[in-house]
Amino acid sequence: MYELKITSQFAAAHQLRGFHGGCENLHGHNWKVEVFVCGDQLGEDGLLVDFRVIKEKAGMLLAGLDHRFLNELEPFISMNPSSENIACHLFRTLSGELNSEGLRVSKVAVWESDSACASYSEP
Repeated sequence: MYELKITSQFAAAHQLRGFHGGCENLHGHNWKVEVFVCGDQLGEDGLLVDFRVIKEKAGMLLAGLDHRFLNELEPFISMNPSSENIACHLFRTLSGELNSEGLRVSKVAVWESDSACASYSEP
């Protein structure tokens, strides 16, 4: 199994509704996002997929979050924009864009600080 990873970032604010603590207040992060894709077979060119393809798809998605208040964006209007939910949203959206025969998104990790991240994957 081959696995590739790209790293990207965006800056955004959020607040956690119903959370009792500092994160219930409006605050922001410089989020780091890691996207992992995997597959069993390389193409004739020796590549699983061009890194540029993954970067472009992730970049377009993250551009819609950059310098925004996440609570005002779908799907976070009705769902808390926690690191866990952001990772799940990015995973499912990118899976729809990238998954094909022989290639699938295997995990998305979302870092809200240098020492704290949440990741999401599906079997």
